[in-house]
Amino acid sequence: MSFTVYPALDIREGRVVRLLQGDYAQQTTYGDDPLPRAQAFADAGATWMHLVDLDAARAGGYTLAPLLSAIAGQTGLKVQTGGGVRSRDDVARILDAGATRVVVGSVSVRAPETVIGWLAEFGPERLTIALDARQADDGRWLLPVHGWTETAEDTLDVLATRYAQAGMTHLLCTDIARDGMLSGPNIDLYQHLATLLPGVAVQASGGVRSAAEVAEARAVGCGGAILGKALLEGRMTLAEALAC
Repeated sequence: MSFTVYPALDIREGRVVRLLQGDYAQQTTYGDDPLPRAQAFADAGATWMHLVDLDAARAGGYTLAPLLSAIAGQTGLKVQTGGGVRSRDDVARILDAGATRVVVGSVSVRAPETVIGWLAEFGPERLTIALDARQADDGRWLLPVHGWTETAEDTLDVLATRYAQAGMTHLLCTDIARDGMLSGPNIDLYQHLATLLPGVAVQASGGVRSAAEVAEARAVGCGGAILGKALLEGRMTLAEALAC
């Protein structure tokens, strides 16, 4: 399986930001220059990037179509993007705006039958299923929803397997405890998912802080890694990550 490095930009009110564990009250702002940053990703050799609409993730209604169109049109990057995707029309509009792949998050947990229908309609290469997980005391990986305040009935293993059987080829899994924390990725989790879901490109997300950890994610069978805060804070360069 090929491995893709996804430099990431999270956008809120037009600015490049990062949240700690998804908490909007714990925001760090890095500037109001997302398009130049995306161009810098392309200049460094990236072929993909990951773009998150934090305003839409909270309120619905994807707001980054102009930025998405500019990135796709000017940088040559393929863009994987999401935030607030609630309906089939949302998926279609984001693809029409220039996305190569749409990230489908909370609705993947709340309405799996609906999202399985989108996999069939748009094709598995146009969707990334995003499942944010938190490990329970008994070792099971649970799926918090509604701003991570409630927990879905299905576990990560159950729902991910269901999607794989329905044709999913891209799974983005974030260990909530490590999101934005620069504490290192949960390699055990990603090794487990790569074994559980042969043929699915699992994207490691949350905590990646060095090129060595990117290489480790690749070594355990991941299909990619999302790089956010570590790049924004200069803890590694994109060139170092791509060299893995």
